[in-house]
Amino acid sequence: MDILLLSFSNMFRDMGNAFSLLVDFWYFILPPIFYYVFLELWLDHVQDHYASGVKYVLLEIITPREIEKSPKLMESVFSGMAGVMKTYNTFEEYVGGMYTPPFSLEITSSAGSVHFYVRTPAVFQNLVEANFFAQYPDMEITEVPDYAKSAPATIPNDQYELWGSDFELTKPDLYPIKTYKFFEEDVTGKMIDPLASVIEVIGKLPPGQTMWIQWIISPEKESWYKKGVETVDAFLGKAKPEKKGVLGGLMTDIFDILRNLTKALLTTPEFEKAKKDDKQEQPLEFRLSPGQKDVLKALESNLGKQMYRTKMRIIYFGVREGFTKTFVAMITGALKQFSDNNLNGFKPESASKTQADFLFVNKRMRFLQRRIYARYIARDRTPSSKQFLLSVEELATIFHPPDLSVMAPALTRVSAKRGSAPMNLPVLED
Repeated sequence: MDILLLSFSNMFRDMGNAFSLLVDFWYFILPPIFYYVFLELWLDHVQDHYASGVKYVLLEIITPREIEKSPKLMESVFSGMAGVMKTYNTFEEYVGGMYTPPFSLEITSSAGSVHFYVRTPAVFQNLVEANFFAQYPDMEITEVPDYAKSAPATIPNDQYELWGSDFELTKPDLYPIKTYKFFEEDVTGKMIDPLASVIEVIGKLPPGQTMWIQWIISPEKESWYKKGVETVDAFLGKAKPEKKGVLGGLMTDIFDILRNLTKALLTTPEFEKAKKDDKQEQPLEFRLSPGQKDVLKALESNLGKQMYRTKMRIIYFGVREGFTKTFVAMITGALKQFSDNNLNGFKPESASKTQADFLFVNKRMRFLQRRIYARYIARDRTPSSKQFLLSVEELATIFHPPDLSVMAPALTRVSAKRGSAPMNLPVLED
């Protein structure tokens, strides 16, 4: 018992000494710790102020009735949109809060009526339209009011129920999802539209039910490339060099000197015999299985593409009488077609999903539902830690004008083909 009391006494004494040391030298210890906290809060503040001055427009994308083009064309569209990326100097970034405003790709269905939208900063509207028209000359692009503002201000309420979730990737960012290249028949070579299942699901929503799908995207700088290379090295099993700071390297060198000096003084020097390694390691291409070779090829292919930092979100709401989570299972099932156990896929992010168990279930559920609904309407990328990277090929797979094979009757299409005026029209002169 005395030993236990003595241990507690020593512990409290040491805590008191540590506190006294903190009081005496807080101006050396605390500023480095709180610097990063302050920097994060400051950036949030100035960026919110900058974002409040950015004007956005919502463009409805109306696809041609007889389109028979591959989603590959959308790669060029997204590559062109990446031209908005700009590098800001220190003053602009940390004082003005300037950053490249994001785009938002959205697919909506209300009572089964399916629409495609692109929300863009007004200053980039001409750029977005030019890139779409360059690949889809017969497309119609119309500026429309924000459909989200015509929905109820707060959900859930007495009339409406809601389910929602942010989504994340199942593996590191560089691993690609199944892209449109996988959706091709082996015999005929005919392309199967990857969006067909998604549109068919949301196109079956009955009156009073609505589903919104959202990808908030912003082009990523080339600095991500180093992280991508690390992903490839990790897949190949290459040892990652240990990173040491200046102080860490100095302490390691001092420790090595003392250890070797002590060993030299107390022991007889021994000369290490050269080891013969008769075993030659096989080349990499012979050590990988066929499946691993395919994964490596996909990783390296994705490594060379333009990336977008992405926030993915889906919400489903409707009048309580017809609300059923069957449609939740259907849409998550439709997204499974983009998944590959060897590569990547989408899954609901647990912290944002409108689900609660055990304590205060109703209050927690209502909080989660209203939070994700408000974030969708505001096109809020919070939390930023749950964003991930998608290449232009992956974005082209999940957001593109559906081709002729998608026969959903509620899908909005151009009613007539657009054409130019004849060259031989007479010119009237005054």
